[in-house]
Amino acid sequence: MAKKEEKSFEEELLELEEIVKKLEAGDVPLDDAITEFTKAMELSKKCDEKLKKAEEAITKVVNKEGKEENFEVE
Repeated sequence: MAKKEEKSFEEELLELEEIVKKLEAGDVPLDDAITEFTKAMELSKKCDEKLKKAEEAITKVVNKEGKEENFEVE
């Protein structure tokens, strides 16, 4: 079986926003709402993980010795 291509942060966020709009409209049957809510929670978790990884990446700098260290503002 082929491996699914991972969606970008922006694609997942857009999908999450669409689910929220559907649920906020209130015209989704209960079973579908539960399924959509579960999917939204999974997307939210993925987006959060991607944001944390991005934050970690941009807070690292390379010092004079060529070693990576955390960026701190004094």
